[in-house]
Amino acid sequence: MSHDALDALTTAGIAATVADSFGPVTIDVPAESWVAAHEVLRDAVGFTFFDFLSAADELTDGFRVVSHLADFWGGSHVEHVLVRTLIPRDKPVLATLSEVYAGANWHERETFEMFGVTFEGHPNLIPLLLPDGFEGNPLRKEFILASRVAKPWPGAKEPGESDHAPAGAPSRRRTLPPGVPDPETWGPRPPGSPDPDPLAPAQAAATPARPRRAGAERRTRQQADPPPQE
Repeated sequence: MSHDALDALTTAGIAATVADSFGPVTIDVPAESWVAAHEVLRDAVGFTFFDFLSAADELTDGFRVVSHLADFWGGSHVEHVLVRTLIPRDKPVLATLSEVYAGANWHERETFEMFGVTFEGHPNLIPLLLPDGFEGNPLRKEFILASRVAKPWPGAKEPGESDHAPAGAPSRRRTLPPGVPDPETWGPRPPGSPDPDPLAPAQAAATPARPRRAGAERRTRQQADPPPQE
């Protein structure tokens, strides 16, 4: 089925490629061919069932939008395919699939409010899940999870991680919770100060430095020291 899908897209003039994947077949298509690719997969290949649509924040590379389609045939047999495209971060706009698959309607609304991706031609692109007046897009990697700092976490499992730890309990060096950058890089800024790069904390968290253990350092130093002379 993957060869049928790729051949059908290529025959239609769509520059599609199959990506390596451990799950369903994954096909990447250009953003400008997003709707046309889904029409081909539905009409020419038989992927008539729309399962979901979402996105992933890939930082400076942009946002990768993905849809999951299925084809039911031969009784209980099901074929799956993931369709992906990449859109730029500075202009996250993509054509809607709501006229190709009716089920894409509210998935695109969710992706719109969670990632800030605009789906052109959508009939009702308004927030779906977040409360009225909510600011920001929670699934963008630069979105600050400030509540993790403002409110102690009662479910901490390591000593010293929570303000609810009993008195006298052993403590360890406090680390910032996931999703919270250094206090100097976010929050209210003095008038006239330059705004920090919103992606800097997320990029730093994407490649965390692995701390070097003191024991390893001692072993290295001992190995480097020459043996004592008799």
